[in-house]
Amino acid sequence: MADPIITEVRLTPILVTDPPLLNTQGVHQPYTPRLIVEVVTADGVTGVGETYGDTKYLELARPLADRLPGHRVTDLNGLFALAGGVAVDSSRVDNSVDVGGLRGVQTADKLRLSVVSAFEVACLDAWGKSAGLPVHGLLGGKVRDRVEYGAYLFYRWAEHPGGAGETDDWGAAVDPAGVVAQAERFARDYGFTSFKLKGGVYEPAEEVAAIRALAERFPGQPLRLDPNGAWSVETSLQVADELREILEYLEDPTSGTKNMAEVAARARVPLATNMCVTTFAEIPEAFTTDAVQVVLSDHHYWGGLRATRELAAVCRTFGVGLSMHSNTHLGISLAAMTHVAATVPHLDHACDSHYPWQTEDVITDASKERLTFTDGHLVVPDAPGLGVELDRDRLAVLHRRWLDDDGTLRDRDDAAAMRVAHPGWTTPAVPRW
Repeated sequence: MADPIITEVRLTPILVTDPPLLNTQGVHQPYTPRLIVEVVTADGVTGVGETYGDTKYLELARPLADRLPGHRVTDLNGLFALAGGVAVDSSRVDNSVDVGGLRGVQTADKLRLSVVSAFEVACLDAWGKSAGLPVHGLLGGKVRDRVEYGAYLFYRWAEHPGGAGETDDWGAAVDPAGVVAQAERFARDYGFTSFKLKGGVYEPAEEVAAIRALAERFPGQPLRLDPNGAWSVETSLQVADELREILEYLEDPTSGTKNMAEVAARARVPLATNMCVTTFAEIPEAFTTDAVQVVLSDHHYWGGLRATRELAAVCRTFGVGLSMHSNTHLGISLAAMTHVAATVPHLDHACDSHYPWQTEDVITDASKERLTFTDGHLVVPDAPGLGVELDRDRLAVLHRRWLDDDGTLRDRDDAAAMRVAHPGWTTPAVPRW
């Protein structure tokens, strides 16, 4: 087989319907930006990838796309070398908390990795299709046939402020009863048996009550709480003590590796993170101080699927647990997550996924259906590449929405969305409690 050569790269920014999900910084906007990357080979094979679609990511993706024609899809090391040569406008780097992923301080390198991840996935998809191999086969082969996912619970409103965007039938969840009802639906519809609540929204006592209500309704099943670094060290320790017999782990209760290490030294519940360990450079401090006991990987953050496997090996070496983080995403990313998760021997906890919240997608799988969770799991695709196909009609509709936007929704801004309901809202300083 000839080595597939890239002849064309297509970038399609889209706006995807998003529910009014609450977090410590605000509320999701009615639509969120995503970027679909396609690489086309000389043989007519198309590979697809997906990542953030905010303008700062687009500004990096376009020059990288221009450099790729003539590049071999199998030369992934060369892809990263090309990406390293793409300049980042320093004015576009926000040195505060990264709103889109809530993953600590934003840097130029983190922006590059989030962009190149989509290109790497697209190249692996095209390579797999050309070779007749699933992506997990290109990563060394799967060690499991199904990947477990958990229910991602959110405090949420019934609709967006002012009636903007689309409506759904989930209703509001603003108290423990609403959270439990949401979990019951996830369990019924998808078979999820572990549950994570996005916290940092209400007073810690209210969120503790919600976790206790979940524990009463789902006794013995894994529960997690993630306030996105909104608490002080002392508040984190208080919550950890109150929920020590209930939580599987407490995720990013406080901000920064130093604070996490202080909590970890005194808490009696494991700490997880997708905020203070999001690059390899952040690992030494976190692991040597025992600041975290579980790392939530994310191939968008780390630069792709191969880097995710490298992270898994480092975690295994240091005896640190591993699971998978999620942000708002579509089926391309879910397929990529599932392929790499299938190849990691010690995937210690059910993976996160926003996918059940998304009512729109740009793909079908090999059976022409939306990816479906059964008994809380996804079956690992064995079709060539990622095992998904673009729905070009739907892609065009979502791209048209992006084209028609006046620019207010092309960059995710949870605080701006919150100001529609609460005009004086500003992003809360941390610790919030």
